[in-house]
Amino acid sequence: MVRINKFLSQCNLGSRRFVENLIKDGKIFLNGNRVEKLSVNIDPDKDIVKYNGFVVSPFIDKIYLMLNKPKKYLVSSKDDFGRKTVFDLLPDLKTHLFAVGRLDYMSEGLLLLTNDGDYANRIIHPRNKLPKLYRVVAKGILNFEQVRKLRDGVMIEGKKTKPAVVFVKKNYNDKTNLKITIFEGRKRQIRKMLKSVGSEVLELKRLQIGNLKLGKLPVGMWRWLLPNEVVKLQTFRNKI
Repeated sequence: MVRINKFLSQCNLGSRRFVENLIKDGKIFLNGNRVEKLSVNIDPDKDIVKYNGFVVSPFIDKIYLMLNKPKKYLVSSKDDFGRKTVFDLLPDLKTHLFAVGRLDYMSEGLLLLTNDGDYANRIIHPRNKLPKLYRVVAKGILNFEQVRKLRDGVMIEGKKTKPAVVFVKKNYNDKTNLKITIFEGRKRQIRKMLKSVGSEVLELKRLQIGNLKLGKLPVGMWRWLLPNEVVKLQTFRNKI
């Protein structure tokens, strides 16, 4: 048995004082019941502890990392045609990693990888509507009507896309620079969205997932996620 505040600290929710405030504020639940006392003991092997509706557990033998994926790398463990994959950019971590979400061969930017399947499923589940921000260079000068359609939703393979946040940053040399935020993860979605309004993606880079930003991580490089980044992304709540 272990005290609830010690257990929460081991889950990297924050300092001992911070997690004690979470308990005092009624944000921690044990087996479906709100925890009201700091003196509560739990059995980590049997009891279920939740924060913001998500099960929390100590970070043991779990890997969470971000990669700034370059163009012309497959998000796959191997390729029958000998093309480079994102795993060529990583050391051998002696565990099976898989990507959280998609980035196609010619796209670049923020890619999450983990060996924690439950965590990955929570991140990509449609109910969470996790926003994903992209920088896009589109072919042609997009007009108001084309931008409106992208914002309102377009038909892709018989199904309308969810409303998106679209900002026109710059027009130049028969190109349009855009910032696009989508709240779903359909295959090659942004490329198909642009095609549906008579344009084409020339460049596509993912900059952010939820509250996790790519920042200044160089292309082709990776880093571990900080414990608080793992928890914040897992407990992210969309305001829309």
